[in-house]
Amino acid sequence: MRRGLCLLCRGTKKLCGLAYCPALVVKRVEARLSPVRGEKVEGSSPPSIFVGWRGYPKVSVGPATPPLVGDTAIYEAQEKWLDLTVDEVLEMRLTLIRGVSKLEVKDRSPLIYRLQELAISSRPVEVEVKFSKPVVLKPLLDSRSPPLGPGALMERLNVVGEPKPLRAVEKAYYDTDLPAVDAVVELYRAGIPVSHIQRLFSVGALGVGRRRRLVPTRWSITAVDDTVSKALLREVKENPFVNEVLVFARKYAKNLFVAIIVPGAWSFEWMEAWFPHTTWNRGNSVEIEGDWEGYKGKSTYASIGGCYYSARLATAEYLYRVRRQGAVVLFREIYEGFDVPIGVWFVRENLRRMFSSEPLRFDSLEEALAYLDRITRLPITLWASKSRLLKALLSQRKIKEYIEPQVM
Repeated sequence: MRRGLCLLCRGTKKLCGLAYCPALVVKRVEARLSPVRGEKVEGSSPPSIFVGWRGYPKVSVGPATPPLVGDTAIYEAQEKWLDLTVDEVLEMRLTLIRGVSKLEVKDRSPLIYRLQELAISSRPVEVEVKFSKPVVLKPLLDSRSPPLGPGALMERLNVVGEPKPLRAVEKAYYDTDLPAVDAVVELYRAGIPVSHIQRLFSVGALGVGRRRRLVPTRWSITAVDDTVSKALLREVKENPFVNEVLVFARKYAKNLFVAIIVPGAWSFEWMEAWFPHTTWNRGNSVEIEGDWEGYKGKSTYASIGGCYYSARLATAEYLYRVRRQGAVVLFREIYEGFDVPIGVWFVRENLRRMFSSEPLRFDSLEEALAYLDRITRLPITLWASKSRLLKALLSQRKIKEYIEPQVM
């Protein structure tokens, strides 16, 4: 970085090319954490619970809270984070201080029940966390989970406030005969945010009796996205095909998201192009990865990870809403300057926002691709060569051959 660049920018122009200002984030996080002294923190948990995955089936688990009392619900409301800047999301999340205990995933200790009661609340809950030693100011960054602030071994958790669960959540929590998968779908249909359902699933607050257990946060996020999207797709597959080629596009924080929906039976592909010097590409050339599924879905875990399921959920929600189905190709270009792990919520919520816009409509796939070639940085021919579904669709002589006579 050129000397003096920060003086010219002062956090307003992003002259360094990053999607956020590191200097501002660091200073603001330090200011927020400055009240933290010694071995105790008091604050309003959003509520937030983190379950680690390393060492499974013995994992790190505990609450997280910023060192302030008040309405902190936005700290966990992934569905609202796109209304903030990347700086603000990082600042907010990195000030969540974690209390950490090592527990078996099938543990039935009083701490587990306190964490579950905290997790089911729809409002922030005031807590006191006593640590066995001073907090080490080191954040937790994960490719699938939202960023978290520093943590330390927890000696004691005192829930000062009273958790206030919504009726649907309370019903699912106390129904120990309801399988976890069914509970997830019922809660989603009752309007409970996906982020809240993921928290319940992770802390073992859903499922049948003694089969309940802790689920690492990163796994619970993918499990809920997968479960809900499969439930929606069972109904989507009964819908008529879209009757023209639809194109959606969205640019946000050094990312370009694109969706192409072609008349035909359900199929799905998600691809990502990481430009040099981004989060997962420290090389000097663009790296493209992706995965796909046909009408029957996937039988193995997506090679590209949790973003696949977050993208599929947002897509399924759109098709369910418009009562149509189609062959769907989504891709994402991640540009230089996007270099911090921020979590798969970023994909889900950007695609939800994108699918809430009006699509462009084309008579053919070729016309749609010609348009996209003007807005993507990579040649659309390269995307087509990397895409399993686009190659199959382009090999068809006429798109109308994908359309059943009764829905023309």
